[in-house]
Amino acid sequence: MRVVQFLQVLLLLILGGYLLLVSLENPGRMRLPLPFSDGEVLLPSGLTLGLALLLGALYCALLLLPPLLQSRIGRRQAVRRRREAEERLQLTLRSRLGEAAPLVAQAPAGYAPTSTKAQP
Repeated sequence: MRVVQFLQVLLLLILGGYLLLVSLENPGRMRLPLPFSDGEVLLPSGLTLGLALLLGALYCALLLLPPLLQSRIGRRQAVRRRREAEERLQLTLRSRLGEAAPLVAQAPAGYAPTSTKAQP
């Protein structure tokens, strides 16, 4: 995981340096050289800034994705472990009470059952 974070920080520094150098070189309209060819793109400064903000938002999403996935996986594992523990406890209780005895919910404290039989 640390390698991914190192690469993300390195990519951010490269993008920041690239934008800084290009903005210093071109004050009005920006010429963005294409990374894998000899051509370049001529864009207004506002559009270039918008693209930079979009790249930054995508980068932030990329930074947040691993912790979010880890927390989601952790919650699923916790729910699964809790469910398995409850099932084991129910099986243990049933084996101690016997299969014929149904599980009965306890009445709340302070509850006094009333008799429904008619008195003679």
